[in-house]
Amino acid sequence: MKLLEGKTAIVTGASRGIGKGIAKVFAEHGANVAFTYSSSVEAANELEKELNALGIKAKGYKSNAADFNQAQELADEVAKEFGSIDILVNNAGITKDNLLMRITEEDFDKVIEVNLKSVFNMTKAVQRTMLKQRKGSIINMSSVVGVKGNAGQTNYAASKAGIIGFSKSVALELGSRNIRSNVIAPGFIETEMTGKLDEDTVNSWREAIPLKRGGTPEDIANVCVFLASDMSAYVTGQTLNVDGGMLT
Repeated sequence: MKLLEGKTAIVTGASRGIGKGIAKVFAEHGANVAFTYSSSVEAANELEKELNALGIKAKGYKSNAADFNQAQELADEVAKEFGSIDILVNNAGITKDNLLMRITEEDFDKVIEVNLKSVFNMTKAVQRTMLKQRKGSIINMSSVVGVKGNAGQTNYAASKAGIIGFSKSVALELGSRNIRSNVIAPGFIETEMTGKLDEDTVNSWREAIPLKRGGTPEDIANVCVFLASDMSAYVTGQTLNVDGGMLT
């Protein structure tokens, strides 16, 4: 059963990692996918081909969600090209980790801009289309770090906690128009980025998780499918921790 048949989704930051996993699982569930990437043109072209081969319509856009005008342009283009915007997944994000005493103002501002302001930009950009349709599902990617904090990540934690407050407010504002806004807070997800870490470090993290493993991009994508589909028609303003029990 394809849960997203005929729906159009925008997924930001989808050329690799969690974003790529979401784009693929959405396509498998019948969604048409417009995705953004920042620099990896080859990876984006590859993904576009892969998704189109699944019999849906997919298109990659080089677009910076942290730029207000680019976000507006993207939403307009997707609405024109695909005819609707039913789902928005705000997934684009970066880290610039350091202890507070060492974080530069620039590193703080950049992380807030890419991780948090992009969510404002994109949500505002798709809002008009979703209001006209009188339906929509907005899914924002936070992190367990946004829920509980983490030493050496004040900028990242602030951006990810901000996403939760923003999403709850959007849920309250747009609920009467049947537009839902929810948050996923991933735990330790194993992607290309974590693949570069020392094996012992990774094993010690796995050991500390009740399910004794890191998550996969598909683990996050499956929860996204639930929140994007009509199965969660009565769920809004929520934060789902997808973390193997890490915050239990």
